[in-house]
Amino acid sequence: MTDFSKVSIVVPIFNEERTIRQVIERIETADTCGLEKEIILVNDGSSDKTQEILNTYKNRFKICSYSKNLGKGAALKAGFGLISGDIVIIQDADLEYSPEEYKILIAPILHGEADVVFGSRLLTDRPHRVLYFWHSIFNKWITVFSNMLTNLNLSDMETGYKVFTKRILDNVSPKLESKRFGFEPEFTARIAKLAKAGKCKIFEMGISYHGRTYKEGKKIGFKDGIETLYCIIKYNLFST
Repeated sequence: MTDFSKVSIVVPIFNEERTIRQVIERIETADTCGLEKEIILVNDGSSDKTQEILNTYKNRFKICSYSKNLGKGAALKAGFGLISGDIVIIQDADLEYSPEEYKILIAPILHGEADVVFGSRLLTDRPHRVLYFWHSIFNKWITVFSNMLTNLNLSDMETGYKVFTKRILDNVSPKLESKRFGFEPEFTARIAKLAKAGKCKIFEMGISYHGRTYKEGKKIGFKDGIETLYCIIKYNLFST
């Protein structure tokens, strides 16, 4: 087993007063295969009571806050600048992804088989909430389009669960540009280039998915889909 001692969990947060306490509690109790946990909370300009809630954790976790909403990519990059762990987990602040599955996601890295792990909502027999048909079709299509340019065979490029080593982060983070949900295709494009150069091994692990409706707080929309297409083209064809 490869020598790792700490996992850094970066949580971008925007208007999640309803879920953030429960997410933090589940992160704290999650099994990380004996690795120490570092929890980094990034408040991305929330206008609800998110910051008030985060203030109650200021003596326990690293907290970064913006007064203006900048987007998931910008929040993640701010969080990446605070990590001290050997492995990084991106954890959304809603309840769509289960921290109880950390041990599944980090296992290939701990065993030296992977440098990056995508948590796939499709390659799995785990619980999966039934929601929007056209969203699922678009996610599959956008993954295929991304795969055509990266030459990867991912099943779920858009997944919120991406786990990677600090070495990979150090290589990729200085180059990251996307401020919103374009982070997903940009990150994928950049690690695909590392994989092509023989510097990165990528795995997928099946996860459960407890999706939300828009009424429950789902945020990604049509404009983000257009941005995703743009980012796939830009970061695969016109970026180093």
